[in-house]
Amino acid sequence: MIRLNEGEIAVIEKRKPYALVAITKHGVAHARSYAEKFPYVDLYYMKKFEQGDEESRQIQLFDGTVRLLLPALFQQYKGIICVISLGAVVRMIAPLLIDKKKDPAVLVVDDKGQYVISVLSGHIGGANALTDEFADAIGATPVVTTASDVQKTIPVDLFGAQFGWMWESEEKLTPVSASVVNEEHVAIVQETGEKNWWTYERTMPEHLKIYPSIEEAILAKPQATLLITDRLMEAKEEVLLENGVLYRPKSLVLGIGCNRGTTMEEIEQVILETLAELRLSKKSVKAVASIDLKKNELGLLELTAKYNWQFVTYTPEELNEIPIDNPSETVFKYTGAYGVSEPAAMRYANAKELLLEKKKSGNVTISIARVNFEEGEG
Repeated sequence: MIRLNEGEIAVIEKRKPYALVAITKHGVAHARSYAEKFPYVDLYYMKKFEQGDEESRQIQLFDGTVRLLLPALFQQYKGIICVISLGAVVRMIAPLLIDKKKDPAVLVVDDKGQYVISVLSGHIGGANALTDEFADAIGATPVVTTASDVQKTIPVDLFGAQFGWMWESEEKLTPVSASVVNEEHVAIVQETGEKNWWTYERTMPEHLKIYPSIEEAILAKPQATLLITDRLMEAKEEVLLENGVLYRPKSLVLGIGCNRGTTMEEIEQVILETLAELRLSKKSVKAVASIDLKKNELGLLELTAKYNWQFVTYTPEELNEIPIDNPSETVFKYTGAYGVSEPAAMRYANAKELLLEKKKSGNVTISIARVNFEEGEG
C-alpha cells in the first residue's frame, strides 16, 4: 500500500504509460471496469475501497489525500486520468504545473462515466487524442475545448486501445509517431483484430498505406510500420520492426477443460507451452471459455484473475449447439456435453474452425480459436 506524507514524493510502481485514479465508491467501481477496457492504465484508489483482488490485478491502494499522490504521478506518467470532480483536479494540479512541453496529459471523467474531459496538455501532451480514445473505450462522450484540434491521424501510442490492443514494446513509439506526423510512408499490416479502427469522417491520409500481407509490406520498403497480429514474428519479418510498432489485438480464445482441483500453475503451464508451440502471443488472449460445471473452479478463477482474461462458461446445451469433429460419449456421460474445450472456444469466438483442436496434457484439455472479427464475437 502507498503511504502518503506531506512534503514527500510517494513511492509507486509504474507499469503502464497512464495512471487512472479514483476516490469515491462509484468512481472506484467505474475505474475498475475502465482498467479492463483500456489496457494502458495503472489503477490507483483509496484503501477504504479495497476489494481483495488488488494484488492479483496489480491495483495500487493509497492511504491519505489524493493530493499527495499526484506529484509522483506527474513525475512518472505520460498522462493521468482522474475520476474526480473537475474543480478538485484543477486545484490539486495547479502547484505542479511547469509548462505545456513538460506537463503530462490530464483528463477528468465524471462520476457516472458519461464524459471524458481534456483538462491539460491537449496538443503537445496528447490529452486530446487520449480523451478521444479513452472515451471510445468506455462508451463516454469526449469533451475537447481547444480551438483547433490536431491533425486527424493515427495516435501510435494509443492505436487500437479502445479495443484492448496492446503494443509489444514502447521502444519505437516515438520514431514511428514522428513518421506518421511527418507524413512519411507508413505501412499498416493487419492479420487479425477489429477492422473499424479508422473513426474519422475524413479519408485516411495517403502516406498511411494498408498492405494485405507482411511480404508485400517488406517489398514496399516503408519508413515505418504498424503491424497488428497475434503471431510471434519470424526472423525474416523482423525487418518491418526496425522502425515499427507491433500491436497485440485481443483475438485468441482458450477453451479449457480440467479435472476438479487442478492447480492454477498446471493450467498456466499448459497454456503457455501450447501458445509457444503455436507461436502465438499470450498478450492476444481475450478469454478463457469452459463449461458451467467449471465456473467456480479455483485454478481457472486464479489464472484468469492473474492475466485479466475474461472467464466465460456455457451450459451443456449451449456447447452441444456447436458442431465438433470428435464428440465424446465419455465426456457426455459426465458433463452432458459432447465436448468442452472445443465448442466453448468456438462459441465464444464465433468461429467455425479451431487454430488448435483438443489437446490433452495432464489434467488439462486445451483448444484455441481465433475471434471472428468479420461477424462479431460471442
